[in-house]
Amino acid sequence: MTLFDGVYPFYPQQRKVSVFNVSTIIVIVVFLTFACSFLLIIPGIRGRARLYWMLRVLLSLVVGAVIIAVQFTGDWETGWVKANTSYKSFSRALVNADIGLHVGLSGVNVTLMGNPVNQVNETINYNEHFAWSFDADYDHSYSEGLERGLPSPILYVAEKFTTQSPCGVHRQYRISGHYASATLWVAFCTWLISNILFSMPVLVYGGYMLLVTGAFVIFSLLSFSTVRNSLMCPIQFGIATLHTGYGGSFWLTLAIGLLCFVAGITVVALHYFNLDLLKTFFDLREDKAEEYQEMTEVYVNPHVVSEGLSSSQPSKLNPNSI
Repeated sequence: MTLFDGVYPFYPQQRKVSVFNVSTIIVIVVFLTFACSFLLIIPGIRGRARLYWMLRVLLSLVVGAVIIAVQFTGDWETGWVKANTSYKSFSRALVNADIGLHVGLSGVNVTLMGNPVNQVNETINYNEHFAWSFDADYDHSYSEGLERGLPSPILYVAEKFTTQSPCGVHRQYRISGHYASATLWVAFCTWLISNILFSMPVLVYGGYMLLVTGAFVIFSLLSFSTVRNSLMCPIQFGIATLHTGYGGSFWLTLAIGLLCFVAGITVVALHYFNLDLLKTFFDLREDKAEEYQEMTEVYVNPHVVSEGLSSSQPSKLNPNSI
């Protein structure tokens, strides 16, 4: 690639946002559609059961939406630094910019935003995604970035995660992200099973499945946390160093895991210590009363009872006459 008046040629490229992408938006829209549909039919539920239904359904939808959405977000691990750094190779021009690193389960985003945005006769506002999932080639994405002539700070950060880098963190991040994603999909399956069990009169098993869901969510966090055990190469920009820490998706997933544990323990405890309250919350007491009433109407035969009362002998039902 050649220079033209000291400026690299412009290569148009598709850019990806650091936190939200199309997949995340689709997941949010789908679950919001389910929530809005339920809110339209909830006025048909009478009494306090309306509040109980709304609480159960909305909490369940939040858990399911978070389990799926965090797999596509890019802020499981984040870091920012403000530094004066070179903007292009073979150039002594320095720019003042904010440099961000956003690590997700399937790749890394590197952000470069100038302070101000317009410097050295250019608009400095970049956000590049480099994927390391098993169906993507991280080194190839990095090579494409070199060919496009991306700014030096972006290439410098992205190089830390290549397979040829002395840092050696590529394999660790890739495997940890893969197993964290797989564990979250298992948690989503157990979440579906728990909802099916809660729709049937086996509430305690639904509580157990919520505990299993929370356990798999926590396992995904433990899987991703293993990358913190490896030494990360320092990302240095002059005297400034880019440090990373757990991002919003990590803490949101932790909150959902703890919520599943609390809900599951509550359901199991109420099953053994206050079953009537549990049935009231799941709106099963009325169904039980109706079932008892139907059973009474089926097994009581007024004709047989009247014959027994009119007889002078002691009341004793003959099974053959029923």
